[in-house]
Amino acid sequence: MSWISALAELQEKGEACVLVTIIEERGSTPRNAGSKMVVTAERIFETIGGGHLEYKAMEMAREMLASRSQDTRLERFSLGASLGQCCGGATVLLFEPMGQPQAQIAVFGAGHVGRALVPLLASLPCKVRWIDSRENEFPEHIPAGVEKIVNDEVVDEVENMPPGSYYIVMTHNHQLDLELTAAILKRGDFAYYGLIGSKTKRVKFEHRLRERGFEETLMARMRCPMGLPEVKGKLPVEIAVSIAGEVIATYNASFGQDVKKGESSVAKLLPASRRTQP
Repeated sequence: MSWISALAELQEKGEACVLVTIIEERGSTPRNAGSKMVVTAERIFETIGGGHLEYKAMEMAREMLASRSQDTRLERFSLGASLGQCCGGATVLLFEPMGQPQAQIAVFGAGHVGRALVPLLASLPCKVRWIDSRENEFPEHIPAGVEKIVNDEVVDEVENMPPGSYYIVMTHNHQLDLELTAAILKRGDFAYYGLIGSKTKRVKFEHRLRERGFEETLMARMRCPMGLPEVKGKLPVEIAVSIAGEVIATYNASFGQDVKKGESSVAKLLPASRRTQP
């Protein structure tokens, strides 16, 4: 399968991968600049020449997948000195993460707001797990890329999320909301936690959480009311847009911080003839 066909198939499946491209060649190299390879957690498509270079590229790409890195990466290899290949030239590889979700999100509750919110999240670079104990509350059509989970023990699903996840709680039961809140705060490794409700609900929950020994600094990380305050309205879709906006703002908080660093890395790796002149 060609690299472009592989990318299309992986995108349709929602499977993350890294596109590896030879962007510079000097001297004798196994493949020319422009050659590409697609690396997933278990497979590779096409080749950048085989040997130790390809092995190292696969290893680096899978490290990026395991860490869910969103940043592009440039690496220069001396084929003779560092990799023991007979070519003896040098090459620069560009690693580009593809299809890696910006956020792993657990949405608890399949009520009106949940049904309005989940399709919005599904259209973002996010992996969504939609959780409720009530099978009949879910719509007939579940958006692509969303995993529907029906579990009588909803709170148990908190432990099934990876570190750095986003949690959105909007169930039909205040006591269940409280138990979910306690489980999420107890983990403490969330990137975002939003709880649907008013300021009055927050005050009541904080009082009960204090009685359970939760610290103020931890409770302060809870978003309740959640959503962008600039987005007004009480319709389910208006609330959903507000929450989705806050999620986007959260995962984009550091967007662009590494741009200059990346540009500097490119300049250092390319020969002087290829650098931008003043």
